[in-house]
Amino acid sequence: METGKRCDGRGLEDLRDISCAVNLLKPLHGSALFQRGQTQVLCTVAFDSLDSAFRADPVSVLTGAVKEKNFMLHYEFPPYATNEIGRFGTFGRRELGHGALAEKSLRPVLPSDFPFTIRLTSEVLESNGSSSMASVCGGSLALMDAGVAISAPVSGIAMGLISTPNPEKPYEISEYRILTDILGLEDYLGDMDFKIAGSKKGISAIQLDVKVPGLPLRVIMETIKQGAEKLEIPAYKLSQFFGFGGSNIKKIRAETGVQLTSIENNVFSVFAPNSEAMAEAKEMIDKLLLEEATPELIFGAIYTAKIVEIRDIGVMVTLYPNMKPALLHNSQLDQRKIQHPSALNLEVGQEIQVKYFGRDPANGQMRMSRKALQTISSSVVHNFVSDNTNVNK
Repeated sequence: METGKRCDGRGLEDLRDISCAVNLLKPLHGSALFQRGQTQVLCTVAFDSLDSAFRADPVSVLTGAVKEKNFMLHYEFPPYATNEIGRFGTFGRRELGHGALAEKSLRPVLPSDFPFTIRLTSEVLESNGSSSMASVCGGSLALMDAGVAISAPVSGIAMGLISTPNPEKPYEISEYRILTDILGLEDYLGDMDFKIAGSKKGISAIQLDVKVPGLPLRVIMETIKQGAEKLEIPAYKLSQFFGFGGSNIKKIRAETGVQLTSIENNVFSVFAPNSEAMAEAKEMIDKLLLEEATPELIFGAIYTAKIVEIRDIGVMVTLYPNMKPALLHNSQLDQRKIQHPSALNLEVGQEIQVKYFGRDPANGQMRMSRKALQTISSSVVHNFVSDNTNVNK
């Protein structure tokens, strides 16, 4: 609680070392070995005809069971996974529950029209916390190794909680620390085991076990959001953000380990292995997008623009010092149709008046027009480029 260090030396948000391999067992349709710290699972995939699909008996159907399913996940937790000796072949509530959770985690990404019955077996070879979520990760790899066209890779992780209870109000937590990727010891001594599985598209399954009377909603939300954030980049800064050939994105990933994934046109998911990497990546992104303070432009206002470049399709202008030049197209220079700005005797360094119409929602570029002012008799002109009031209208 005081140092932010855990029993194995990790920080609160640090993951254990991860390794994985696929196509280990050649005779099978698919196989994968997934290891996270001291938790290791071997997942195998086998196909069969649709006639081999699971069909529930009538009594089970009446009680809410699935009538038929062609995807089954069998979770096996032998005694040697925890260095113990015991009987093989017996399945308790733990095995059934963990298998059902892993199956529900993977089912949403499977193709609905897959022509075979899929049996996915997850055998836990070593366990020190969160073997069910390791089964989700290994199962996703094995399905892809078998050629199943899943809609997105799925991963799972177990989150923990260490808290200081409030004696007067047991349902409130005065101080707490959220743990990412918990060990078996942290599961045993902690106050929460929150298993979360999903892909970049969303959560596919969750399971929450708590040992405290209750958890505030803010703790649950913080747990889900920990380690991943969304970043919105203004459309006109995207080229500045990406760099040439995506060089800036590659540099951030190489130096911090942070992965940036595009969700929408200008919205990115930022995934970091720990809080330090997230902070370092944010600092790098802020430097990339850093710009000097700029005046707030008013929609529909008239501004003095300075021509800095003449092009065949129009003129490049600036509205204020240190501004990145914006294009004023030939179609917006004059009410007459022109093929080149030279037809209007425009020159570099000349100042003209333009009307500002905000930014294009698609690409973020400034929208301006000189043509729109040729029907206006008088209006207030905003001049950021110079004190010279003699401008070409």
